[in-house]
Amino acid sequence: MAAPGAEEDAMARYRSPLVSRYASAEMAYNFSERKKFGTWRRVKVLIPLQSLGLPITDEQIQEMEANLDNIDFKMAAEEEKKLRHDVMAHVHTFAHCCPKAAAIIHLGATSCYVGDNTDLIVLRDGFNLLLPKLARVISRLTDFAEKYADMPTLGFTHYQPAQLTTVGKRCCLWIQDLCMDLQSLERARDDLRFRGVKGTTGTQASFLQLFEGDHSKVEELDRLVTAKAGFKRAYMVTGQTYSRKVDIGVLAVLASLGASIHKICTDIRLLANLKEIEEPFEKDQIGSSAMPYKRNPMRSERCCSLARHLMTLVMDPLQTAAVQWFERTLDDSANRRVCLAEAFLTADIILSTLQNISEGLVVYPKVIERRIRQELPFMATENIIMAMVKAGGNRQDCHEKIRVLSQQAAAVVKQEGGDNDFIARVRADPYFSPIHKQLESLLDPSSFTGRAPQQVAKFLKEEVRPALIPYQSKMGGKIELAL
Repeated sequence: MAAPGAEEDAMARYRSPLVSRYASAEMAYNFSERKKFGTWRRVKVLIPLQSLGLPITDEQIQEMEANLDNIDFKMAAEEEKKLRHDVMAHVHTFAHCCPKAAAIIHLGATSCYVGDNTDLIVLRDGFNLLLPKLARVISRLTDFAEKYADMPTLGFTHYQPAQLTTVGKRCCLWIQDLCMDLQSLERARDDLRFRGVKGTTGTQASFLQLFEGDHSKVEELDRLVTAKAGFKRAYMVTGQTYSRKVDIGVLAVLASLGASIHKICTDIRLLANLKEIEEPFEKDQIGSSAMPYKRNPMRSERCCSLARHLMTLVMDPLQTAAVQWFERTLDDSANRRVCLAEAFLTADIILSTLQNISEGLVVYPKVIERRIRQELPFMATENIIMAMVKAGGNRQDCHEKIRVLSQQAAAVVKQEGGDNDFIARVRADPYFSPIHKQLESLLDPSSFTGRAPQQVAKFLKEEVRPALIPYQSKMGGKIELAL
């Protein structure tokens, strides 16, 4: 067999579909090697040792700043293969292009100063990418809820026909969950602190030695590094790493977002089966290779599929935090490389997909009306009884009449596959003649939706739109799915 070319060789190796198939370029870059190793160099430059009196020249600092993105990845890989230590491999690589600064590149620092602080920056930036996407989904669904605030639709409890609601009110249930997620993601981002400069076991001993026992300079160094990284606070105590409980909090809110999106897309899939609402479907899209007529809800199915993966990822940091012995153990490292990146990439993908869905939801009013007509007659029985009592009838007699007629109508629906003819039976029965002229108004679907339209208007005005104000400048742009 001939040796494969470069493209064929790439196709012969596993590539995560999260990156190769689905994720946005922005989120893929956020967890890329270039972003990570570039940030490793930047957090080294953040350490203001010169301003606190150590003998470091402007020339050394300028040399480091000029080479922040001048990374020889081939050399770094070769160094790591030899040293079996990724941080030191990149220290050597950085020093190679910064000969004047080589002596001070890792001065006072540790691998976890570089790695953990970079991770916290990447997590923060990941939240900053997700939050506008989530806000856009909420905004699109808000427009949908407002448009259909008054449209009656059959409600379901236990997936059995229940009292009417409206299409917009049901959408508000989705929006409310997503607004909770928006608040949770904002809180998780804002709760992140920088690790700062804490040393090998969190005691800051190496920095205290550098500053010849001056505790105030060590504290000032920690404060300055934290501020320069864009964080308001640093964790006051750490081991060699920041507490891995932080990762639990990060992935917990993403898992919760996954649960919300899974529920929303499951509802859409069920409604698609009922032919009441469908996700967008392109002109040339194929629903099934064997059944040309099918319009499968593939976008919603993709969201559910990936959301399940997202929901399970929180188990990784839970178990990692539980087994971090004393000041740290290295069995966290490989696990975190996978679960942290995959959680953000997966959340990014399902938000983009849900935005695409919410921008093209199709409602079929005639189907909805037909289903209401099939079920509403039974739901209207209480209204009919009350109207008959007001017209002078006896409640018990009326109840028995309706019981018999409704069972006859139910038999037509269930045993004969016919339409619900309960109202026709009421019209044909002289007993109900006092209210025959009221039947149309008694069966008006809007009279069965309660305050649903008013709830939609108040909820969107008082809770949803204020939550979206911080993201108004990022609301533009439609999502087109590549696959």
